Amino acid sequence: MFAAAIAGVAAVMAPAPAHAAAPAQCQFTDTVCLFSATGYTASRLTLTSLAPEGTCVSLVDAGWGGRARSALNTAGSSAALFANDDCIGGPFQVPANGGVSNLGSFQANSIWVP
Repeated sequence: MFAAAIAGVAAVMAPAPAHAAAPAQCQFTDTVCLFSATGYTASRLTLTSLAPEGTCVSLVDAGWGGRARSALNTAGSSAALFANDDCIGGPFQVPANGGVSNLGSFQANSIWVP
């Protein structure tokens, strides 16, 4: 029913303003990039929804349960991280065309990818 493209690589740099081109750490359109360290550094998981309405991705199934420490969103709609594995409950929002450089103690186990 829903599908998402997932790829992992490493990247390091500072984020660009929302009106500028995508930051070097996440140079993809309509994509959410999760990073295993704060400040958009270390290992990266890249997520893109293949469904126009968005999709829920299990970070546990992708091997990223509880690993995300920062997130960048290059999509025009907000993404949402969830502590559970099925995108239900109170979300931690990742703003459209923006990011969260430090997720603090939040442990993401799923994400709604716009």
